[in-house]
Amino acid sequence: MTRHFLLRTRAALTACLLTGTGLVAVTAVTAVPAHAAGTSQPVYAAELRANAVGVLDPVTGAPTSTIPVGVAPVDVAVSPDGATLYSADQGSNIISVASTTTGTVTATVAVQLPRSVAVSPDGTQVYAGHFVSPGVSAIAVISPVTNTVTADITLGNGADGIAFTPDGSRAYVANFQDHSVSVINTATQTVTATTVLPASSTPSSLAVTPDGTAVYAPAYNSNNVLVISTATNTVTATISTGTNPQGLSISPDGTKAYTALPATNSLAVIDTASNTVSATVAVGAAPVDVLADPAGTAVYVANFGGKSISVIDPTTNAVTATGALSAGPYALTTAPAPPAVTSISPTSGPAAGGGTVTITGTGLSGTGAVSFGGIPATAVTVVNDFTVTATIPAHAAGTVDITATTPAGTSATSPGDQYTYVAPPADIAVDLTAAPHLGILVPYLSYTLTSHNTGPGAVTSATLTATLPAGKTATNLSAGCTSSPGTVTCTYGSIANGASATSTFRLPIGLLNIGHVTVTATRATSAPTDPNAANDGDSATCTVVSIILATCP
Repeated sequence: MTRHFLLRTRAALTACLLTGTGLVAVTAVTAVPAHAAGTSQPVYAAELRANAVGVLDPVTGAPTSTIPVGVAPVDVAVSPDGATLYSADQGSNIISVASTTTGTVTATVAVQLPRSVAVSPDGTQVYAGHFVSPGVSAIAVISPVTNTVTADITLGNGADGIAFTPDGSRAYVANFQDHSVSVINTATQTVTATTVLPASSTPSSLAVTPDGTAVYAPAYNSNNVLVISTATNTVTATISTGTNPQGLSISPDGTKAYTALPATNSLAVIDTASNTVSATVAVGAAPVDVLADPAGTAVYVANFGGKSISVIDPTTNAVTATGALSAGPYALTTAPAPPAVTSISPTSGPAAGGGTVTITGTGLSGTGAVSFGGIPATAVTVVNDFTVTATIPAHAAGTVDITATTPAGTSATSPGDQYTYVAPPADIAVDLTAAPHLGILVPYLSYTLTSHNTGPGAVTSATLTATLPAGKTATNLSAGCTSSPGTVTCTYGSIANGASATSTFRLPIGLLNIGHVTVTATRATSAPTDPNAANDGDSATCTVVSIILATCP
């Protein structure tokens, strides 16, 4: 999550730490396992005065266990796979790294007076906002592999909140004292732009919309939420919310934004289509942070003054539960929801692969792999939390499921993710020849039926029919051929590109009328698709004068 705290209290806290006067007394917390049973992933709450992170039941908001951390945790973030927790412990000048499985700190990273912490969507970078010197702040870039600081990005005065774009290419940082928002290129670890806000607009935190087009930043002292375009880095809307908004979270579908109003013990619900407050929900005392569940099932509010968590139904905006804590919650976070694929475009293509598929779904931020029936795609690109593109790999003909994999898991298969590989077409050229075999005893006309595959694909099956003179039946049929009065039907299996398959049959002359005898051959069916109907048939006409005299071309 992003920054979320009562800034007047926070400013006093930072000053207190800088001057060495100490903090309020804290109560020791006993370590217990970090994960609790629930209908979704656990919610984590930084409890400033308990020197701990509470693990909360996602349904009731009540604590199920605690993770002891350093002194005065003011922000908390969890890795996308849900395995690792990062706590910004301002009083200890560290980022605590904890296992959510064991509920214990496994490492600490020295960071001076950390103010905020966030993890990139792919889980490869941890950003920690921190104090450097009076008027100067920075982002410490931490490797989650080595738990060391690999870069320090100097900013103005703030670093109070951090939010990554869904594709992870940029990070936005709220600078409260400088009334600005910094934009960081996460590849080069440099500040590429700074959006300067009006002097009274002090951003206490921020969040990026799931489609990556906008940043919402609550401006604590100007009593509004600012909307910043990620394309232009300019303010495009100002939303009047009520007194001292702080903490902000956006619903997973991007239709709502939520911000806490500590002065009125309430939560403002913002319609992002109209950028207006659509509802206000009464919560506990002095709410300082808000978290919209990535699964879309709940909204959680950290009531610092009330030492509680309000659980809200996002459909009705009704408080469904209140979880009591031993200390005031300062910050909230949870792991992302697993990805889901709802549709793809196109839904079919050649077995040779190639071209680009657009995958639509939810929770696609951080997608690192896309699979077509177990075959990995290439050039996987995260557009936003709803969209991923990839280059289609080659695969045998048939229907497969496309899955997306993020650190949070792999999407479950569904009818909406199915892609059909179509075999390349195979053109069958039909040829029919005839020859007389004369004599007094058993005169007959001999026919050779040829199915020639001109490609480009291989024929997997084909059926050819020969139409005989009315009522006549063929004899001496090749394997795979059958005859009924007036018809011969021949079936074939695989025929490679450039190869042919032949069948033969006979028509006894004694049974025929004297004159012209015409037999017509036609491709009835074949797979894959035959792209050329012009060569799907052929005919042969013989002239029968007598049982000892007949000619065929």
